Amino acid sequence: MGMIMGVTLYASARTHSDTMAIHSGDIIFQDSKSSQAKAIKLATHSQYSHMGILYIKGDKVYVYEASATVRMTALKKWIDRGVGKHFVIKRLKNDKILTAKNLREMQRIGRTFKGHKYDTLFGWGDRKIYCSELVWKIYKRALGIKIGKLKKLRSFDLSHPVVKAKLRERYGANIPLNEKVISPQDMFDSSSLFTTYIR
Repeated sequence: MGMIMGVTLYASARTHSDTMAIHSGDIIFQDSKSSQAKAIKLATHSQYSHMGILYIKGDKVYVYEASATVRMTALKKWIDRGVGKHFVIKRLKNDKILTAKNLREMQRIGRTFKGHKYDTLFGWGDRKIYCSELVWKIYKRALGIKIGKLKKLRSFDLSHPVVKAKLRERYGANIPLNEKVISPQDMFDSSSLFTTYIR
């Protein structure tokens, strides 16, 4: 049975045999099965198209994510949604900053987005929000830490036909090329993080 610091990862002892240590505040990445995942991976040259923040609550582990809405999702359910159930967990190199007080502040900031709809246009405002934007803003506003460098939409590889089709679908002829964007890959590659687990 997968155990996380004494926390049961899955309900069934027959579903998972790995043991791993998860800390609240860790960041988890996966390749989602959403309709836009392929375009995101092509535009950002990434293996990963979705991400969230892990929190331990009692004996359960959850992912705080922006999916259809911003919400807390049980870890097993989140993993099961990914391609091949593959995921990677990363942590701040300076993990001593993730004190109980700072984690409470991260959760407080996170609650300001709870229930907000997913931003299919990848705008930088707070009314709607996408997955990497949620994680970036929580760390920045709660801890003053920028994980990954913000870019403009025009800086991504928009040349592939799949990407072009998705851009036309979302924006028509008015593509906001100067919009600030943070991608899962830019956060994945951040020098502020190190990998703790791959499955």
